[in-house]
Amino acid sequence: MNELPDYYFRVRENGAAVFRVDPENRARRIDLIEIAAVNIKNGNVKAHGDRALTEADQTAIADWIAKRQAELAARDIDDILRAVDHLNLTAHWANSKASDAELEVVTDRLLLAMHDLRQVLIRRKADRLGQAD
Repeated sequence: MNELPDYYFRVRENGAAVFRVDPENRARRIDLIEIAAVNIKNGNVKAHGDRALTEADQTAIADWIAKRQAELAARDIDDILRAVDHLNLTAHWANSKASDAELEVVTDRLLLAMHDLRQVLIRRKADRLGQAD
């Protein structure tokens, strides 16, 4: 069996509950001892109960936060690239497969969403070009 990690992070919507893994107890069970809660958005770490976090705990949590933020950022980019694919598939669908009734259902919502996205992208590109000068 592979060696267990010292810490386990139970991912939640805005972060994680942090557990210390205790593989060696009398019952020969693996115990997860909750030691902290992490908010990934603001980086707050709150010790569980009246527990004091050790330097090793704090280092493990800081490492997890950095890795998790990088993982979420990569997922965001992947999601956007998938959205580009979906826009292309939607264009193909609208051009070759969609009925007039189906287009009536989606056209206004798509046009508004694309218009909003276009405005944001143009503004942000202009900002970046203005900063380059």
